[in-house]
Amino acid sequence: MADLFNIGLSGLRASQTQLAVTGQNITNVNTPGYSRQTALQEARNPSFTGSGYIGNGTNVVDVQRVYNQFLTNQVRTSTSVNAEVTAFQSQMEELTALLASNATGITPGLQNFFDALQTSIEDPASLPARQLFLSESEGLSSRFNTVQERLSTQTEFINQQMNTLAGQVSRLSESIAKYNDSIAKAAANGAQPNDLLDARDETVRQLSELIGITVVQQDRDTINIFVGSGQPLVVGKDASSLKVQQGRSDPGRAELVLASGGSEQDITRLVSGGELGGLIRYRQDVLDQAMNAVGRLALSISSEINDQLGKGLDINGQAGGQLFKDINSQDQVDLRSRGLPTNSDPNARLNILISDTSQLSTSDYEVLFTSATEYSVRRVSDNTLSGPYDITDPTPTELDGFTISLETGGTTAAGDRFLLTPTRFGSGSMETVMQQPEALAFAAPARSDASLDNRGTAKITQPTLVDGPQPIVPADMQAFLPIDFSYDQTTNELTLTSAFGPVNPATIAITPGQTNALEWEIDGYSFSMNMTGTPLDGDTFEVNFNTGRSDNRNALTLSGLQTDAVLGQANGAAGFSFVDGYGDLVQRVATFTAQARSDSEASGAVLKQAQNNRDSVSAVNLDEEAANLIRFEQYYNASAQVIQIARSVFDTLINSLR
Repeated sequence: MADLFNIGLSGLRASQTQLAVTGQNITNVNTPGYSRQTALQEARNPSFTGSGYIGNGTNVVDVQRVYNQFLTNQVRTSTSVNAEVTAFQSQMEELTALLASNATGITPGLQNFFDALQTSIEDPASLPARQLFLSESEGLSSRFNTVQERLSTQTEFINQQMNTLAGQVSRLSESIAKYNDSIAKAAANGAQPNDLLDARDETVRQLSELIGITVVQQDRDTINIFVGSGQPLVVGKDASSLKVQQGRSDPGRAELVLASGGSEQDITRLVSGGELGGLIRYRQDVLDQAMNAVGRLALSISSEINDQLGKGLDINGQAGGQLFKDINSQDQVDLRSRGLPTNSDPNARLNILISDTSQLSTSDYEVLFTSATEYSVRRVSDNTLSGPYDITDPTPTELDGFTISLETGGTTAAGDRFLLTPTRFGSGSMETVMQQPEALAFAAPARSDASLDNRGTAKITQPTLVDGPQPIVPADMQAFLPIDFSYDQTTNELTLTSAFGPVNPATIAITPGQTNALEWEIDGYSFSMNMTGTPLDGDTFEVNFNTGRSDNRNALTLSGLQTDAVLGQANGAAGFSFVDGYGDLVQRVATFTAQARSDSEASGAVLKQAQNNRDSVSAVNLDEEAANLIRFEQYYNASAQVIQIARSVFDTLINSLR
């Protein structure tokens, strides 16, 4: 009877365990990362009798979680990818809305600017028309400032978010290290602490949402986690911390630093995956490029407009002033160079002056000194290295539309590094500085006339000032003007004379009956015009100082900048206009955004499928668990019945002996 009693008792205990495991599954159906558990039973060793081997009941040998490592890894990897593309898409959507909006985009401001200029061209002497043009200039500057402000706000948000996420990474890493320790201790008796393993897996999954990780199984109970290109985040029960510090070369850019064992390593450029990876990728691949592109556009508009106005005369016959702030004002120059704090002279600064906006790129640059005077320049966008150059050369180094020189009083040494951002802050620094509409130089500085006594059919166009001081000096021009052109039929040449002195060239050969380009220079000023028709011997022409208040020729040239290819002419490229340059930026951003949407949708679908695959194996099925409850309750009742029968048989046996 004892054997039957023990058999029933083992079944009772086993059924209790099965009911407890089933209850555990049911109560954790909504616990994130929980894996369904099962109790494993085996028959006890039988006892030999004369009739053969008779069983001795059952034992619960283990409680295991239903778990698939491959499916868990898939969920973790898909989570990291989806978090990265979602963070990237979120920032892209904001950038697209900013650049393409009629309220904040640059295109409407450019159109209004040139429309107002066209109104002034139609009546250059009208002060209201000139005032409208000034107002639209201020509106254009304001749009550029707004874009810069919003992009800077995005940068600040990314910095703040990186700081928050780095703190979360550190806390989760510490939790994983503690789980490693707890699991190792709990598993010392040979059994698996299922709930601790699930909790650790869920913590690792949460970590993968923040940063891309590699998980390596150290032994049966412990995992190690690495980030970047193999930097240890968790090793056994020890965890490194992730923190954010101000950028060494760029204080406006936060850097991720992994601190471990008293040492720190900048891993910003090594991080991929997770929300941190998405934010860093957006900043490196899109945000910096967008800021540089908009900044380059602002610099080009300011420079080209100012240069052309400097070639004209205002309504009072004075030299044209600047409409926009000088692109090489000291406050802008100060923003274009940053030295590393570890440089030999932390206060040393490089002067970066814009020399030709048509040659500017949208890249940042890094300067590395190989000696106290010699340095090389690396273009960040394509890693092109140029140099070496000598910082003591009296002629500043010119590269990609800007020059490099050392600020007076600064010193350099081998190993010093500088970050150059020639265009990044151009948008925020744009400012309309002209206040008086009368000061707009819409008139050309010189005019041409043909003598009334001419007998030929030759005609000359109005002269164009090709080059000269910026701005022009009317008194100087009045000194060398007029210039007389006299035709000699025997030599087919025009003789150029000025009371001021010699004109270069003194004579220009022409072909009568054809269009002839006439180009000359005097006192640092270069002019050009065309002659058509056939002059006769002795015909004369004159170029004189312009005094016409209603002249609009310089304004017409100014309006041509709307479509002229004045950007992107580096390395002999054809270039593109202001509108095309901004349109290309908007289009590229829109393409990135569309791709980000597609990637987000695809990665979301992959994550959902991976989660479904994992859940199909490991998740709790309430219908199945409800059936198990009934089954194990019956098991419990049946085992109790076995005990009851054993007792009844035992009682019968005892009674028979009385």
